[in-house]
Amino acid sequence: MASVAALRPDPMTRPASLLRRLAAPAIARGRAFARDERGVTAIEFAILGLPFFTVIFAILETAMMFFASQVLDSAVEDASRMIRTGQAQTAGYGIGDFRTLMCGYTFNLFSDCSAIKIKVVVISNFSSANTNPTVQDCTETTCDWTLTETYASGAGRDVVQVSAFYRWPLLVVLPYFNLKNQPDNYRLLSATRVFRNEPF
Repeated sequence: MASVAALRPDPMTRPASLLRRLAAPAIARGRAFARDERGVTAIEFAILGLPFFTVIFAILETAMMFFASQVLDSAVEDASRMIRTGQAQTAGYGIGDFRTLMCGYTFNLFSDCSAIKIKVVVISNFSSANTNPTVQDCTETTCDWTLTETYASGAGRDVVQVSAFYRWPLLVVLPYFNLKNQPDNYRLLSATRVFRNEPF
């Protein structure tokens, strides 16, 4: 027959048992939370959203930059036709008139057309064309224009070089995705045409 002392609960097990009973609801909720799959999509989206949208914006940035470069190139081509055919000379165009003409071909893509730098010069022959001129002086933080804008459309049969430059602002500039070629988050776009004027 068991003694009375043996039937009494051990006082050391009583706090552990009480603690288990108090923690049981929290443990049960924790296990239910671990098994619950509601909200998984939101968590995955939160993890993958930033890189996904970064890639999307990078694609859009690249497309817009190349589109702007193509528009500038096309505008120089179309405006230069007026010089090549002698219409600009007959109408007495100056650099402001030529800039206005060229900006009309940009479809308002460039926010400030006066920021397009233009150089129209007569050169001795086609081999004298400078297709990679130095137009800016850049430091570690910014660039200053060193290009002197000129407009000399020449006479009939003259060889003319028309160049245009624009600083395109970039919105997405990341260490692993960087289209800038200027220190202040801009990309310098340029377009050049070299041609011989018609014998007008």
